[in-house]
Amino acid sequence: MVTSSSSRETFDDSDTRHDEMHSTIEAWIQDLVKEVDDAVSSEQFTEWLDVQSRFHDYSHRNTLLIKLQCPEATRVAGYRTWQNEFDRHVKEGETAIWIWAPIIAKQCPDCGNSPSYHERSDCEYDETPPDSWEKGLVGFRPAPVFDILQTDGEPLPDLETEARGQAEELVPALLEAANSLKVDVEVVSPQDWSHGNAKGVCEYRPLEQPRVAVRDRENDADLAVTLVHEYAHALLHSGVDDEAERSKRELEAEAVGYIVGRYFELDTSGSAFYLAAWHGDEPETIIDRLERISSTAQEIIDIVSEVVDNE
Repeated sequence: MVTSSSSRETFDDSDTRHDEMHSTIEAWIQDLVKEVDDAVSSEQFTEWLDVQSRFHDYSHRNTLLIKLQCPEATRVAGYRTWQNEFDRHVKEGETAIWIWAPIIAKQCPDCGNSPSYHERSDCEYDETPPDSWEKGLVGFRPAPVFDILQTDGEPLPDLETEARGQAEELVPALLEAANSLKVDVEVVSPQDWSHGNAKGVCEYRPLEQPRVAVRDRENDADLAVTLVHEYAHALLHSGVDDEAERSKRELEAEAVGYIVGRYFELDTSGSAFYLAAWHGDEPETIIDRLERISSTAQEIIDIVSEVVDNE
């Protein structure tokens, strides 16, 4: 995968500064699209994708049930599936997460019941014997599943999405910049974090500033890029309910994080894997939204740079 350049771009205060920044950001966006293409074709991504395909795609109802019982759940599978598919074992004493599993059986072409229920029903269908009926959904039964955090065993392949570099001074500057960006921000300790594997969240509040919360971690560079990602959501995405549009705006936020991190000399090439793993969009969507991405990145860069210069 292509690695982001770590050379710092500088722009003077001339009248052409905005155009120069926009041109550089456009070039960086082209780099990002290329990096995503490289990530998708990499062996690491292929291996990760193969593992993801083995996890069941749960219905909306079951997804809600899982989140209600285990809000931090990220990868869920049955007891035997963990053993047979992933060579992992559920830890002793773990509490199951209960979902509704479909019951597939032969069903009457007329009433839709399974043979046993058909016999006890008022249905008089007898044109073909039950052995010749086709299988279909005849009901649901409760079934136990477990999250990966409830298991031990062979590690699953993961994607290297973290930013790298020196950001000890950038993180305080980003936190100070929140006031100018009109965003409330909080860095939450890992033990108090209640949003599962999410690195950060952005909450939109009526008549109040958006609230950004990020999970604290040792990697300051990754913390900085997460802050920028959530700031981008706060600046761009209030009131977006459409799922397809939300997906596109996730790409926008990550692209802003990539650009701002790169401007401050961080290696943000991990964004390519993040975007490669994001469902439902092609990286070219980023190019289509260049103006929104560029203006938001420039706003964050300008405010943070001013904070850094005044320290």
